[in-house]
Amino acid sequence: MPRVAAGVPTDRWRAPAADRALGVEFYVTAAPGVGGRLKSAPEEFRVTELSSYPLPDPEGAFVVLRVESRDWEQHELAAAIGHRLHLPPHAVQWSGTKDRRAVSERLFSYRGPLPPEELGLRDVTVREAYRARDGLVLGHHYGNRFDVVVAELDRSPSDAWRAFEGVATELRTAGGFPNFFGPQRFGEVRPITHEVGRWVVRGNLERAVEIYLVDRPAIGAPGSGDEARRSFGEHRDPGRALREFPREYRFERTLLEQLARGHDASRAFRALPRELRTLFVHAFQSLLFNRWLSARHAAALPMATPVAGDTIVRLARDGTVRGPDAVPVADDNLAECADLVARGRALVAGPLVGYATPPPVGVPGELLERVLGEEGVERGQFQVPEAPEVASRGTWRPVLVPAPPLALSEAESGVRFEFALPKGAYATVYLREFLKTGAEPLAS
Repeated sequence: MPRVAAGVPTDRWRAPAADRALGVEFYVTAAPGVGGRLKSAPEEFRVTELSSYPLPDPEGAFVVLRVESRDWEQHELAAAIGHRLHLPPHAVQWSGTKDRRAVSERLFSYRGPLPPEELGLRDVTVREAYRARDGLVLGHHYGNRFDVVVAELDRSPSDAWRAFEGVATELRTAGGFPNFFGPQRFGEVRPITHEVGRWVVRGNLERAVEIYLVDRPAIGAPGSGDEARRSFGEHRDPGRALREFPREYRFERTLLEQLARGHDASRAFRALPRELRTLFVHAFQSLLFNRWLSARHAAALPMATPVAGDTIVRLARDGTVRGPDAVPVADDNLAECADLVARGRALVAGPLVGYATPPPVGVPGELLERVLGEEGVERGQFQVPEAPEVASRGTWRPVLVPAPPLALSEAESGVRFEFALPKGAYATVYLREFLKTGAEPLAS
């Protein structure tokens, strides 16, 4: 057990089981939630990517698309665009992943001809298309702007509005909200992405493929493929399963086609888009980060100030993280690092574990060792010898997101939230502090 820091967190709310299953175990605010529901309709959760647009070039090899979509998962939409434009597999790239149940405006890029004015895909509109010298890569954006309506409140919109303002004040006092990975990272409908990643990292691709095709976690929502998954789990005939799985389940069918041809799980796994294969590993890293952040809170370590054994990441003038510019915190530079954080020049960061993650130092390192031990993995396993193309060195992620400027207003069905977050931060994690849906009061 780690040497716990002095002090005990004064938690007042127990997170619901669905949150705890993903390592999200606490709130930083004490005010009661107002309940309410997010994403009661896609139109009530609007996301606009704040992008670093590739510069137009009439002779450029790439095409950049600005697309508005409704209720589309990122990988599925990219695959559908590529199929409609007759592009090679995995040709369509993007900068950041968006919520599925939402109306989202985002960028895609590919090498090829300009598209027609309409792609002919349901609930997809091309807002802009132009040629550019460069395409997109992951992280090629600043953040996202959100316009969200919280509906089905348990009190009047005006009362809810006042309560929300109180939570916003608490978040400003706390310095922000915990930078948990939200449920979208793990699969909104069927949260198994991290479980697949767990077995990829452990080197068992057969189990990883089985989970992707069969598993139906208790915290997920019903899906049209549930019966096909149950059936395949019983008969294990990939040819029969291809007749049973819905046509829109592109990635499941990709795996089944490979298995039906007699290929092993390793070859079937490699038939998936590389972005999706990598996402599995990233999702498992995200679970480890969430669990470590919750363990940090339980050990009464601060999030807004560093302690010996921490790492800080420097911030650029625009407030974005300066790439991999991470600084280990030790006793001899603790005061200097604390000063950088206090002046808004850096943030305390936690590990997205990879094979190059440093050995444990201090209480933060001891907490990470405990989480890794409980999850049954070691740093070196992130080299993934069975699938080296998805190996990860690891990196650092801020543990706190500064509270953004927030505009509240009444909407026809509830209260509208308008705000912007840096890339990598989740609106659902920010909003859970206001709603506390399903949270239970803890005994004082």
